[in-house]
Amino acid sequence: MRNVIALILCRGNSKGIKNKNIKFFSGKPLMYWTIKSLKESKIIKKIYISSDSNEILNYAEKHKIITIKRPKSLATSRSQSEKAIEHAIKVIDTDYEYIVFPQVTCPLRPKNIFDKALNYFFKNKLDSLFSSNIPSKIFLWEKLKKKIIPKFDINKRKMRQDIKNIHSENGSFYIFKKKGFNNFKNRLFGKIGTFVIDKKYSYDIDEQLDFEINNIIKKKLNKDYE
Repeated sequence: MRNVIALILCRGNSKGIKNKNIKFFSGKPLMYWTIKSLKESKIIKKIYISSDSNEILNYAEKHKIITIKRPKSLATSRSQSEKAIEHAIKVIDTDYEYIVFPQVTCPLRPKNIFDKALNYFFKNKLDSLFSSNIPSKIFLWEKLKKKIIPKFDINKRKMRQDIKNIHSENGSFYIFKKKGFNNFKNRLFGKIGTFVIDKKYSYDIDEQLDFEINNIIKKKLNKDYE
């Protein structure tokens, strides 16, 4: 039997959008949609949420999520997620081996995505995994001092069909072994794999425009979210 838990990090305020994690998206707080997807899983045994916000923790308790009060020092705009994960691991007193780590800022996910990803993770004997999508363009440039430098060969621009093996980490979720995280202090380590999801599920919410984009997509997906 696999001992799997889910851990949600959900701080009270955010720099870009005030109270983003509880801002309403399609009639529910943003965090609701990640909780809903996690509850579809038959593999995940317990769901935990770490937050500095009493409002968020109270909402989570109403949905029967186990809460972890996170110190304010680990919930600033400069705080690293790995530090908050480390804190949660120290607090959680149940026996488990694997952690599913979803981001609430990616509210749209396919049905039963977590069990599908977990089965892939176990089948391929991975240590860690990230969700990804195949990008349509990879023409990135980097500004160094006063110069703008291409991160691709400008004389050999890849066509869309030629970048099918390029994966863009979209942040929807990660899966990793607890023991490996404790050793590396990082969500990705060892034998790393990726689980590809459609681009329409890959629009992370960082600003108001992202809410609008996700709302448009969700209207087309409503049959999956009733």
